[in-house]
Amino acid sequence: MAEPTVENIYTSSTERVQTWLEGRTLHIRFNNPAKHNALSVDMWEAVPPLLAIARDDDRVRLVVFSGAGDKAFVSGADISQFEDMRAAREAVAYYEKMAETTLMGIHDFPKPTLACIRGFCIGGGVNVAISCDIRIASTDSVFSIPAARLGLGYRYSAMKNLVDLIGPGAAKDLFFTARRIDGVEAKALGLVSRACPPDGLPGLLAEYSAALAENAPLTVMAGKAITREILKVSPEVDNELCASLIKGCFESADYAEGRKAFMEKRKPVFTGR
Repeated sequence: MAEPTVENIYTSSTERVQTWLEGRTLHIRFNNPAKHNALSVDMWEAVPPLLAIARDDDRVRLVVFSGAGDKAFVSGADISQFEDMRAAREAVAYYEKMAETTLMGIHDFPKPTLACIRGFCIGGGVNVAISCDIRIASTDSVFSIPAARLGLGYRYSAMKNLVDLIGPGAAKDLFFTARRIDGVEAKALGLVSRACPPDGLPGLLAEYSAALAENAPLTVMAGKAITREILKVSPEVDNELCASLIKGCFESADYAEGRKAFMEKRKPVFTGR
């Protein structure tokens, strides 16, 4: 990715999220390369205030999310905070609320958003990507949703975004198996809009930045809003059931085993309890 070329007029609350305005495009870059841009608590918290500023900034017509370096977009949760932030029930509730607020903030942002993906896009990285309107990726990127290997509950909104994007069959394939796919298969499934060789990604991103800078912003935002109305959930959805199922996963012995195995870098042994 190109380095910032104009003065950074947006201030992030953490150095692990970089941000700058370049023309009509606001860049938000996850900057935790030592841990493959795994999402720490402060990284989740930094995004909503930036979007709040961008919402009312007439200069911004596109928000681009990317990861620092060429190894990862986002590789999931910051492992060093995994035990502290996700072990206790209260911490789980806070973490989930925080992540949900950030992801829905991206999803509901009125202006176009784009995930520019190179390298690992795992777990929470996929959630960030599918919360965006458009995803572009290098062909050597790696995608996976490893919730089933960790005993994690996968929130309704994230599952709905995935199903809306690639359909129930492909969504269940990726979710049930937790298998990894590359950018080529991700493009074939519809998980990303376009894929290209790694050296072509900056040019592809520039193409989108130029198009959104030139096209009528009111027309684009109207199209986004109308699409969101089309995809609204049915009134028959049992939200309480969904919430209770997710809570059950996080309160299970399997979740404790999955978390422990993850920290110990071994395969978990699940019992269904």
